[in-house]
Amino acid sequence: MSDTPPALSPSQKPVGVDPDRPSIARIYDGFLGGNNFYEVDRVVMEKIRTAVPEAVDIARGNRGFHNRALRMLANQTKIRQYVDCGSGLPTAENTHQIVQRIDKDNTVVYIDNDPVVLAHGRALLVENDFTHMVEADIFKPQEVMGHPDVVRHIDFTEPVALLHVGTMHHFEGDGAVDVMREYIDALPSGSYVVLSHFFDPEVPELTEIAKRIEQILVQGPLGAGRFRTRAEIEAMMDGLELIQPNATSEPGLAVCDEWWPDGPRLTPLSGSARCVAGVVGRKP
Repeated sequence: MSDTPPALSPSQKPVGVDPDRPSIARIYDGFLGGNNFYEVDRVVMEKIRTAVPEAVDIARGNRGFHNRALRMLANQTKIRQYVDCGSGLPTAENTHQIVQRIDKDNTVVYIDNDPVVLAHGRALLVENDFTHMVEADIFKPQEVMGHPDVVRHIDFTEPVALLHVGTMHHFEGDGAVDVMREYIDALPSGSYVVLSHFFDPEVPELTEIAKRIEQILVQGPLGAGRFRTRAEIEAMMDGLELIQPNATSEPGLAVCDEWWPDGPRLTPLSGSARCVAGVVGRKP
């Protein structure tokens, strides 16, 4: 018996949303316990759960990394402006909620082109004057960084935190490093980049898990969802000073659940939880 909540009916769709086409944002939200998804999304979720029952640990690990990295930046740096690419539909703890809890004047600009995400983002616009939603293609850095609404709200003479959390694994082909290079080049000195990505640990039993999920995502209707190696992911952060991910590791990439956890781990991580990793870097 599935523990997936019931899907929305097509009659509940916002204007511009296609209930017959799966959305990675809605699927991610569903794995986090939300119910902003349709039957077509539920089918993909069940296929993933059938192949890897603990796949929900990837979504939860990714979200935990996002939250801890933001708390670190808001508490321990002078960053006061955040550009969140591919913001998605989090069940709770949006970027603006985390950083504005620490400083109410922190500015957050969300970037997405998913109609459901945009509808959600428009609701954020009425919440406060420091949260904004911009429609743009996150895989086109010039379009994002040069967008009039981004330039209006983000001061690029001051450091910025750029988030690509759970996004670049949906970029197909060999150009992911080039995409991130364009973003990094556009950032002022002192800026930070927060990146998480589906991870192939290059350990046989874990690579097998990664490949099972990748096959469903890439060969299914979503058509994207690559698991990349440590070297491939860290190459996207070239030129940055990478943060030490915990007290016992060298600076660089770490499994999301092991990136400065909130406390001791009392139960072992599942194999799936070890197939998503995060890294934070500072631009000199």
